[in-house]
Amino acid sequence: MRRRHSLSLLLAMPLLFLGAAAATAETWRLAHQMPPDSPEGRVWQRFADLAADYTKGEVTVRIFPSSQLGKPQAVIEQLQAGTVQIFAEGVGFLEAQAPELRWVAAPFLFDDRDHWRRFMASDLVKGWLAGLKDKAGITIIGDASAIERGPYRVIVSKDPIRTLDDVQGVKLRMYSTKIAVDTWNHLGAEVIVMGWSDVYEGLRRGLVSAVTGPISQIESMRFYEVAPNIGRTDEFPQGLALMTNSKAWDGLSAAARDGLTRAHADAAELARQINAEIADTTVDSMTRKGATFEKVDTRAFVERMRTMYLDLDAKGELPAGLLATVASTRG
Repeated sequence: MRRRHSLSLLLAMPLLFLGAAAATAETWRLAHQMPPDSPEGRVWQRFADLAADYTKGEVTVRIFPSSQLGKPQAVIEQLQAGTVQIFAEGVGFLEAQAPELRWVAAPFLFDDRDHWRRFMASDLVKGWLAGLKDKAGITIIGDASAIERGPYRVIVSKDPIRTLDDVQGVKLRMYSTKIAVDTWNHLGAEVIVMGWSDVYEGLRRGLVSAVTGPISQIESMRFYEVAPNIGRTDEFPQGLALMTNSKAWDGLSAAARDGLTRAHADAAELARQINAEIADTTVDSMTRKGATFEKVDTRAFVERMRTMYLDLDAKGELPAGLLATVASTRG
């Protein structure tokens, strides 16, 4: 009888281990704003596929694209509540939780992407990101500047925009972060805050006549169909962070956290490949369909924004050390 009982326990042990593994497996919800077949949609799908592999099934990622779970601030609230575990967006959208983060996407402040990445790697920005856990219950997975959006920004408009004079009075769609709204108001546009998924219809109906965005997203959103003039502005370099609920992150095993960080790094490499391929091909594709593409003369934009930043700094409205860090990381 004792031998039979011992044999039964041995046979049951694999099932017990399987039950324990199933009990610790989690399904995480990842929200983002872009269509699933867009460049970013492909990157997040790659992350999800690798997450399941690299965590050995401890974390399965389910993707909710195209703002299905709401606009950014609504998703951030869900992220803090733990009903969404990952939000894939620029950290500037966390300005309500950490106002200093709005400045990582300050328009016409950085020379190029290399300059911006040095700024993002500075002690100043590292401190801002580290403070998110205590301020908002949010942790950033991996390098917040590793996944590029872009690789550069453009302004898409019904009428050509070639200089700062052409911006005056233009009804410009903008996202809701304060620095973006303040910038384009300062540059002379009539700013209208609108969700990204509503822009096509807004352009078609004349609610807005222009929109800024990364070149890689314009074709998939079909904006060129209703606003055929595309101007390269290099307004600011963009990175996409994977923001995660800190409690959910801390609740994972160390191996699972390492696996998700590795999945993020591999997804970043795919993003670089896609951006390198798409920058030229998407412009060629849209121009063949009737759009025009040219470089905007941004010298007057940079100068007008320089005076705004100096004025804000003099008033004490910029984070301490911001302009000094921008200068010191200039290269």
